[in-house]
Amino acid sequence: MASSGIGVHPGCLQDYQTLKLGKKLKYIIFKFSPDFKEIVTEKTSESDKYEDFLEDLPEDQCRFAVYDFHFQKEGAGQRNKVCFFLWNPDAATIKSRMLTASSKEALRKSFDGIHIDIQGSDLSEVSYENVLEKASKSF
Repeated sequence: MASSGIGVHPGCLQDYQTLKLGKKLKYIIFKFSPDFKEIVTEKTSESDKYEDFLEDLPEDQCRFAVYDFHFQKEGAGQRNKVCFFLWNPDAATIKSRMLTASSKEALRKSFDGIHIDIQGSDLSEVSYENVLEKASKSF
């Protein structure tokens, strides 16, 4: 359970295992349940387009996400890194931003095999180029 007192719904872990082991999903977006008692899956996607992922991040609401990021590493071929995103846009309410930040570790620690943590408050911080740079450095 997070320091905020918010738990992680078991469905989040099942979806993550499907992404990580099944390789059927490309990304998962998580949000708070309507009663703010737990983190739940909002959306899963098989889309290979990073732009689709960015479009699914709301401009004024916080989210968590996991993305199976594939890229070409010069001299090493095709690689992938599982990235954990904390999406905390400036347009979100202060309460929501604080709740999201204090709940991050509960969700993050539920997922084994995460390679990269990415936090963003605007789209430039979660851009393809920014994620590619972080993924390339981790080799």
